[in-house]
Amino acid sequence: MGIRKLGYVGLNVTDVDAWTDLLWRTLGVGVSDAKAGTETIALAEMDEFKYRVALYPSSVDSPREIGWVVDTPAELDRLTTRLTDAGYTVAEGTDDERDLRGATHLRWFTDPAGFRVELAIGETKVRVAADRPTGGPGITGLGHLVLATPHLPELRELYETVLEFKLTDYRSPGLFFFRCNSTHHSIALGTADTASIHHLEFEHATIDDVGRAHDRAHTNNVPVSISLGRHMNDKALSFYVKNPSGFHLEIGCGGITVDDDWVPHDFGQASVWGHHHTDTNPFAGTKS
Repeated sequence: MGIRKLGYVGLNVTDVDAWTDLLWRTLGVGVSDAKAGTETIALAEMDEFKYRVALYPSSVDSPREIGWVVDTPAELDRLTTRLTDAGYTVAEGTDDERDLRGATHLRWFTDPAGFRVELAIGETKVRVAADRPTGGPGITGLGHLVLATPHLPELRELYETVLEFKLTDYRSPGLFFFRCNSTHHSIALGTADTASIHHLEFEHATIDDVGRAHDRAHTNNVPVSISLGRHMNDKALSFYVKNPSGFHLEIGCGGITVDDDWVPHDFGQASVWGHHHTDTNPFAGTKS
């Protein structure tokens, strides 16, 4: 498979300082500044690589790019051909964009929901380990994202057919989980009236790391938007907080891995226990 993993997400944000405060004080994520052209971007450092989330100062809160890491130039060319044959216009990234991402190659296109999707080769290691609060290893990387969209059939076609992601499981009538490696899912797609990121998942090493983050959220008065619980499908234990841009960050650990013998199925209810929503669940139309 050409795409190896979810590499990074870029966000336009109206309050970089609030994001930085949440990332450091509650989630233990260091943030550094970088220049790209005339822009100053805040980079969230989750592991030994340059960044996993980029925060671009903006007058609106919106997704900016979704970046997938591709194995080789040959695979990048092959996927580019598949995208072009499917009707997508694929463009080259600029020198500044490649430098910011630490990539040797970068191409991008616009998906049916209007999101910029990037395919990158190469990642830059800039530290031995990311900054952490005391008490444990904390975040180990960017786990997955969930997109809500009115263009679900088109996005399914893109990820499942064109980009060759594999369907892991689903909840009827409109929530689908896809993988590009052995992790249960790297992206999920759900039905909604407007396109948005429902949540990003920050992967943690242990249940104790999740618990410490949960304690820090309460200490720092960060709203827990979905309570602690265990998912039915990937068995991850997690809770969610609202970020300054209004969508969720999932703080989780312990998700299962799957192999090629896995059979996609409807997993029924969302969680084994917990995961109570403080606001309306946009996917409540699925079985719960």
